[in-house]
Amino acid sequence: MKTRDIVASLAVLLVSNLWSTSASAVPAFSRQTGQACASCHFQHYPALNAYGRAFKAGAYTQTGGQSMVQGDDLSIPVVLNASLITKIRYQRTNGSDKTVATNTGELQFPDEAALLIGGRAYDNIGFLLEASLTSIHADHNFGSFKTHFNNPGESGNFGAVVFSTDAGGAGYGFELLNTGAVRFQRITEDRTATSAQQFIGLGSGAAEGVAFVASSAKGFVNATFWTPDHGSVAVSGLAHYLRAALTPQLGGWDTGFGAQYFGGKAKRTTTGLADDKDAKGWAVDAQAQGMIGAKPTGFYFTYGKAKPSTTNVFNTAVNDKKAWSILGEVGVMPSRGTLMLGYRNGDNGAATRNKDNALLVGGTWMVAQNIELQLSHTRYSGNKYDDPEPAAGDALTTLMLFMGF
Repeated sequence: MKTRDIVASLAVLLVSNLWSTSASAVPAFSRQTGQACASCHFQHYPALNAYGRAFKAGAYTQTGGQSMVQGDDLSIPVVLNASLITKIRYQRTNGSDKTVATNTGELQFPDEAALLIGGRAYDNIGFLLEASLTSIHADHNFGSFKTHFNNPGESGNFGAVVFSTDAGGAGYGFELLNTGAVRFQRITEDRTATSAQQFIGLGSGAAEGVAFVASSAKGFVNATFWTPDHGSVAVSGLAHYLRAALTPQLGGWDTGFGAQYFGGKAKRTTTGLADDKDAKGWAVDAQAQGMIGAKPTGFYFTYGKAKPSTTNVFNTAVNDKKAWSILGEVGVMPSRGTLMLGYRNGDNGAATRNKDNALLVGGTWMVAQNIELQLSHTRYSGNKYDDPEPAAGDALTTLMLFMGF
């Protein structure tokens, strides 16, 4: 039996066995608020709905499920809330080079594992820590960390977020849409196939800095000063990142329309040498989440571009790196199973073999509100895949078990 047949059979077996599993919710924020996971997420995590955006915009401080320790300048839950987050994946590519592990099929156990600790630190101060359990950085094992100082008012929230991340990008400090503007906030596991920001690199990579943010039910703004580092580094100048989005309710649909701009130069010193980095790029994105008949449905669109430069953290090629993408997902079995179809048209900026397109089909199955099974197949096309074909071929199949406890 071929590996792809094994993957398909395994998926069918898991779905049939888990058909009647009841849903439950146990991760950190659910414990703090007493709310089910589905209260904050649209169809499946990590996608946020309007309620989830409000909780995040409020600095993770909402309570309701736990007793509190209260005193002068003190307001915290009686316990420190934590979750174990892990991804177990099987990936198969179709290249002929058997030295590439995925060409013969690779079980990644785990692909990711982290202890997430977060929630309320004071009345209007919250935090989130991702402590990696699979790798240790040079000076710490904080995968990502942020502290959000919020000032709520009648017109919305205003505040600042201090952050550092190994992979989330400059927008990690504050982001509310599900388009891939930040690596951790997307619909599909194959992030570069369905998000222009992820293909270009605008929404990923090491970053640390401070974000000044404002938000309401109508939208949000993020002005961030940052450097493309994670950990200790000598910094004498910061790049800047601007993000704005509107989030209106239109005809019963929860929508979002946004833009991102990256500029400036991060001046820094590493190993005693000047190592300045430009940040040049921009993107626009949109999403709509609602109902078509009785089926929950989401649509997601992105477009982005990064100028070429030998020092541009997003594009060191000779031409513009750019892409657009569109993704649709329908809940064929509401609260349980979805089907998704996405397409990305990309240009990697190379002088030759620059066209890099992707067509993704897949779906998700919620074993429980905190346990997700996702299966996808991506077919790549464009002159990047002409003879000689890349070592990993032109197709990727991913079966992932994504769990939070």
